[in-house]
Amino acid sequence: MSRTVEFCAALLVLLLLSGTTHARSSDRNQPMDINANSSDCSSLGANANCVLTGNVTIDQGSLHVKSAKAVLQQANGKPSRSLLSGGVSLQQEMDDGDHLDATAANLDYDMKNETMVFTGNVVIRQSRGSINGERVVYNLKTGQLQSGGDGGGRVKMRILPKDTEAPPAQGNAKGMP
Repeated sequence: MSRTVEFCAALLVLLLLSGTTHARSSDRNQPMDINANSSDCSSLGANANCVLTGNVTIDQGSLHVKSAKAVLQQANGKPSRSLLSGGVSLQQEMDDGDHLDATAANLDYDMKNETMVFTGNVVIRQSRGSINGERVVYNLKTGQLQSGGDGGGRVKMRILPKDTEAPPAQGNAKGMP
């Protein structure tokens, strides 16, 4: 494996798995496959950057991520930030067997502050409910979820009773606990 691919894989592992407390834990032990039409990575020193463009896909176990572009940043030798853009979709199976399905225009993961910021037509679904909005911030340390929109944007949530399966989505999302 080339140093560039190793660098990208290390950043993406931290981006997608380090703080996801309920994600399928066995996924961390699976190989990660990263594909893109092109990559442009700076030196692999302490402050490296790597840009992947064109049909970016990341697969590791039950985790599947797609975006048009991924910018991976490293500061002082540690992964610090990952920016996914151009339409982001993320699907993963949880340890409890539930499925997470998230889409947004962009995803900004700040590894130092352990926050994920989804922006632009955000839809996050699980079997028991959903949340939709223009901006959703997930704090991986505390589990706090904040949502809202610029200019008075609305937040929509649907929470289903326990032991109820959500009906198929028709323009609205299903699923968030």
